[in-house]
Amino acid sequence: MAFEKIVPRLLHLGFLVTRPMTLGVRVAAFDLEGRIFLVRHTYVPGWYLPGGGVDPGETAENAARRELLEEGNIDVPQEMRLVSVHFNNLDSRRDHVLMFHADGVFQSEPKTPDREIAEAKFFAIEKLPREVTDATRRRIGELCHGEPPDPHW
Repeated sequence: MAFEKIVPRLLHLGFLVTRPMTLGVRVAAFDLEGRIFLVRHTYVPGWYLPGGGVDPGETAENAARRELLEEGNIDVPQEMRLVSVHFNNLDSRRDHVLMFHADGVFQSEPKTPDREIAEAKFFAIEKLPREVTDATRRRIGELCHGEPPDPHW
């Protein structure tokens, strides 16, 4: 099994022990120019929407804001909108992802690469990197091109 498949499965196994049902968030964050913010992780290939797990005692929107700040120094001055809920059955039978949409975001300073994030930047919708993951591309299509939401991540 390839490394990029082992890491998510190990993470989900750890989550299964500590929290039987997992809940994550992803955010389609758009700046004032209409560009979307994407991240490239150090441990899996491809470009992703920023996001991560909801911690115990944390609201989903607060988790989304925290992940944007941690993964890209992104501030969200406006209210975020929950746009869809997806069952993530790729790595687990217990994971759901809440998809948020945020407009008018700004980056307080460029994100310096670290152990988790190799690269983070804004892209014009018509100029997405070729390595955008399938799920990320589907979520962008749902938001920007009116494609019907897929119940699966």
